[in-house]
Amino acid sequence: MINTSNSNNVEDKANILIEALPYIQKFHNKVIVIKYGGSAMLDETLKESVMRDVALLKSVGIHPVIVHGGGNEITKWVELNGMKSEFYNGFRITDSDTMKIVEMVLGGVNKGLVSHMESLGVKAVGLSGKDGSMLRVKKKKVDEVDIGFVGDITKVNTQLINTLLKDDYVPVICPIGLDKNYQMYNINADEAASEIAIALEAEKTCIFNRYRRILFGL
Repeated sequence: MINTSNSNNVEDKANILIEALPYIQKFHNKVIVIKYGGSAMLDETLKESVMRDVALLKSVGIHPVIVHGGGNEITKWVELNGMKSEFYNGFRITDSDTMKIVEMVLGGVNKGLVSHMESLGVKAVGLSGKDGSMLRVKKKKVDEVDIGFVGDITKVNTQLINTLLKDDYVPVICPIGLDKNYQMYNINADEAASEIAIALEAEKTCIFNRYRRILFGL
């Protein structure tokens, strides 16, 4: 007896690959920066789907670079520490205590994503924007309101990222940078992904915040 469930599964996978083929051909051997964050990080099933999409991109000769957020998790840990999350014009007001939580949470998210990629057979390396002076920043100004340690990127050093790409790794980057005095700053993940993509001369930036597949967002 034919297992119709397995048959349908194989057919679904084949249809996905057929639909994706034009994108695979277009972006073969190209760098794509994927910003992963928002509600897309909250659902474990969706997270698995995202990681499998990244693994598929890698397997067909595309070079993904992941830049991730972690705002929901940061908010949770801020509140667990008896503090209040405050925002101005969409930016998290980040004092020194909040900055410590941001670094802790993003570091944990980063390691989790790297482990997930490795479990799928993809070589990945977790990075902070501090590493190798990758992301240099200055203090962000928003309507002359002091929002604390939130940075605007002034320079992206791509040397470390390019070395990893050359050695067949997927860089997984959390958006923390340093100013000229080596003070840490929190960086909006969308802005970090955009600036990194420009510096890498990436073929495409894919912002993955909600429920959609990476392959069809190219």
